[in-house]
Amino acid sequence: MSMTDPLGDMLTRIRNGQQARKSSVTCPASKLRANVLEVLKREGFIRGFDRTDVRPGISEIKIELKYHEGDPVIRHLSRVSTPGRRIYSGVRDLGRVYNGLGIAILSTPRGVLSDAEARAQNVGGEVLCEVF
Repeated sequence: MSMTDPLGDMLTRIRNGQQARKSSVTCPASKLRANVLEVLKREGFIRGFDRTDVRPGISEIKIELKYHEGDPVIRHLSRVSTPGRRIYSGVRDLGRVYNGLGIAILSTPRGVLSDAEARAQNVGGEVLCEVF
């Protein structure tokens, strides 16, 4: 059976893993998922991730979750643009997430970037998710 929203599935796995206090979670691999995880790692929301081959043509990503004094670092993780309703934003229309404490992750012509990186490169795009 095909998956309708692979990125939403990965975000849900991260939320569920942190709620259950897991040290890591796994999900099927894709380029978009790896790019979003790279932004989360750069911004300090996860410890890291590793891509492994299960069998030829099938890969899996192991995501190492991050905690601070027993509490999850990610307090809020939500999908903004869904397959049924795409949300695009220009660089001037990008709002602040939790007064600048959180980030929005965008898919731009220059790759997957955080909102701060998109402002610095003066580029807008599809708002994939918000993290706080």
